[in-house]
Amino acid sequence: MSTGRTAAPDAVRSDGPGDVRLDDPGGVRRRLRDRLRTALLTLAGLAVLFLSLAFAITLGPADISVPDVWSAVAAHLGWGEAELTPIRDGIVWNLRMPRTVLAAVCGAGLAVCGVVLQSLLRNPLADPFVLGVSSGASTGAVAVVVLGVGGGVLTVSAGAFIGAVLSFSLVLFLSHTLGDTADRVILSGVAAMQLFSALTSFVVLTAADAETTRGVLFWLLGSLSGAAWTDVWMCAAVLFVALAVCLLHARALDAFAFGQDAAATLGVHVARVRLILLCTTALLTAALVSSAGAIGFVGLVLPHAARAVVGAGHPRLLPVTALAGAVFLIWVDTLARTVLDPQEVPVGVVTSLIGVPAFVVVLYRTRKTT
Repeated sequence: MSTGRTAAPDAVRSDGPGDVRLDDPGGVRRRLRDRLRTALLTLAGLAVLFLSLAFAITLGPADISVPDVWSAVAAHLGWGEAELTPIRDGIVWNLRMPRTVLAAVCGAGLAVCGVVLQSLLRNPLADPFVLGVSSGASTGAVAVVVLGVGGGVLTVSAGAFIGAVLSFSLVLFLSHTLGDTADRVILSGVAAMQLFSALTSFVVLTAADAETTRGVLFWLLGSLSGAAWTDVWMCAAVLFVALAVCLLHARALDAFAFGQDAAATLGVHVARVRLILLCTTALLTAALVSSAGAIGFVGLVLPHAARAVVGAGHPRLLPVTALAGAVFLIWVDTLARTVLDPQEVPVGVVTSLIGVPAFVVVLYRTRKTT
């Protein structure tokens, strides 16, 4: 017998989990509120990023002000005449500006890689170096510097990039051979990391002199001292493409939070998406490491901090984490080059000194939810 009531239409959903029902006004309002919050956080992050760039460039032995920075940038962009001497203009544009911008790009890229890998592999301890990319890059750089591989044609950055790609290729081969699962990917990455770390140590100990060893060690610990505009443009281009790919697969990353079987049930092509995102993060990490060396803890800590602010939804988590990583590494690099002036501290040392206590705090705050 009919009750005179019609059934509500089926809800329309998107491909990813966490979307609200269109017939749920409360859910729609909540989703709009989350989007507004994300937009405000992104705008605030961009403002903090540009201010950090401007103020970080002023810090150093030479007396440079924020108006000097804007004047030099405007002049080089064709927006006016620089009111600086050639020496001061060179300090801003050729020395401090590329280094600070590269720090922002590396911080953003490493943080994004950390977000993707932690979700993709369902491991909160995953970071950009879990795939053995950093160790491979170190071996490639050492082969160029110490062994002279490339006959002077290859630069250190090129050698590091080739080594990183070779290491990741080994990880893909091992994970495919052993069984294409998240655990196998991590174990393959650990194996590749140990192998290339051993090769790096062997080459340094048997073929390098004291001076070369010191230079190699400084690079291995992470350094932005040799930053040039070519490094900035290359890393920025790779970051832009990688971030676009990750955002296109943001809903798939949300689905991976429920496991591979659940993601497949939700319509995600698990093997294809995982391969695309693993290759994307590996190539981005390779580009960043080849220019700046191994900078740890950025991709491990920043994703957890960003999740505490905006939640686990990747459409909002990815851009916020990228901005947080950029601002973080700008100030870490500024501290590294000024705290013991004129001596410079490797950036990786400072990120570890800051990252370990920060990570302990993150673990302490989330202990009740795990």
